[in-house]
Amino acid sequence: MLNKYIYKFKKNNSTILKKAIYYMLLSALSFTFLNVFIKYLSDFSTYQKVFFRGLGSLFFTMCYLMYHKIPMLGNKKKLLITRGVLGVTSMSLFFAATNHLTIGTAVSLRYTAPIFAAILAVVFLKEKIYKLQWVFFLVAMLGVFLIKGFAAEINTIGLILVMSSAFFSGLVYVIITKIGTNDHPVVIINYFMWISVLIGGVLSINNWKVPQGNEWTLLFSLGIFGYFGQLFMTKAYQLGTVNKIVPLKYVEVIFTMILGVLWFGDVYPVLSLLGVLMVIVALVLNVFYKKKAKI
Repeated sequence: MLNKYIYKFKKNNSTILKKAIYYMLLSALSFTFLNVFIKYLSDFSTYQKVFFRGLGSLFFTMCYLMYHKIPMLGNKKKLLITRGVLGVTSMSLFFAATNHLTIGTAVSLRYTAPIFAAILAVVFLKEKIYKLQWVFFLVAMLGVFLIKGFAAEINTIGLILVMSSAFFSGLVYVIITKIGTNDHPVVIINYFMWISVLIGGVLSINNWKVPQGNEWTLLFSLGIFGYFGQLFMTKAYQLGTVNKIVPLKYVEVIFTMILGVLWFGDVYPVLSLLGVLMVIVALVLNVFYKKKAKI
């Protein structure tokens, strides 16, 4: 009888883990299409893309909050606004960086955000960084320098833009931590999207390009893919333990690189790919070690 319950328990855990993996892969795929369409829509200004990114997601966040009767203004209003402004800044810098870098390179470098988040958390949240984490961060940054050194298309402007995007993304992590459970996650996203629409809309007025044909669909799809990418990732984290599924988060880099090669004809030198691998492996190991060190 005991063996029967043990088998059932393992089977249920296996089913849950498979579902978590499925959600994380869907999240990576959603973000991949978002990345590729951002690159494809390079004729549109950065702020116009920010505007449509926010507008496309607002439909889902507003409907969710109204259906569940969740107060939209939230509790930590100042922090919510700050998170939104920092998020728009990070997103705008990343969108601008895609005009100077191959999309796969831009995505891989943006993933250095957890390094900045960890360092900023020491300053603002008094968190601790373990010695081995510094080693992982060093490996990741060496990977960045390897990418810069051997990817001929990387220019200084693109590198500065994408690393600045990662820095502001790190600040976003800190603000979200300070908000904690005081506000519903969709309320946080809703603020972000409204601020994206307002800032993106105002700043793109003087450089507005009227979309033609399927460009309307592609622009609105930015918000749709962005929303579902976040939704599927959240569901994955809710179902599976972080250390088992977090490596799949970085599949987005691989998916994006593959589509970049097929769609835009991107070329990645072997040593540049090694740099990308160093960044991903170092950040995954950091997640594993940090979780283990806290136990």
